[in-house]
Amino acid sequence: MTMTSRWLKHLLGLSACLALTLSLSAQAQEANLRKILAERLPALAKIDEISKTPLPGIFEIRLNGSDIYYTDAEGNYLIQGSLIDLKQKRNLTEERIEKLSAIDFDSLPLKNAFTQVRGNGKRKLAIFADPNCGYCKRFEKDLSKIDNVTIYHVLFPILGEDSQVKAKNIWCAKDKAKTWNDWMLNGITPPTLKCDAAVVDANVEFGKKNRITGTPTLFFADNTRVPGAIDAKQIEKLLSAVH
Repeated sequence: MTMTSRWLKHLLGLSACLALTLSLSAQAQEANLRKILAERLPALAKIDEISKTPLPGIFEIRLNGSDIYYTDAEGNYLIQGSLIDLKQKRNLTEERIEKLSAIDFDSLPLKNAFTQVRGNGKRKLAIFADPNCGYCKRFEKDLSKIDNVTIYHVLFPILGEDSQVKAKNIWCAKDKAKTWNDWMLNGITPPTLKCDAAVVDANVEFGKKNRITGTPTLFFADNTRVPGAIDAKQIEKLLSAVH
């Protein structure tokens, strides 16, 4: 073995030792932070993850799947709010929450949805909507301007008992899409009907598990989630971005 080879082997060994030391140090720091925060704020005892942020000395604390807080290295302060990168003009907290709450499009309960196909239907959009949601009705008017799309309507009645009744009546209708449009666009009340509408309750349960808390909530084929109503121009932009 040449001297150069021996030195290279020695340097690689030192690098491995340093990496291991840094890893153990990071683990010890995380464990210490967990201990301190649990003592000072018992509600934070069940922390999902602690990770570094781009801001030196500030750590991200993740709870309940996608609730984000920040703390200093000693656990003396708890920060609630958005961490914004001013140079890149990026809301890092918002981006992180979006990533954590992302749902694979194919894992959505599409079998529990009724569909509308417009034009070639190549583009895909899933909508969780409550029949008594004013924002959903406004969104439907903008959505009516969009062509070449398959729309999966997931009935998601979370605004009260009447929403449940209307959603189940729509699901039981022979032509679900027409009954939906009649109500959402023209104010024609869905007729009272009876059938097995368990899928409506299943949709609500799916929403609870996946932190879908408002309507409308939109899902695009690239797994982009949009909470809230957007206009036709924004819908078109997001649909086109997938292809």
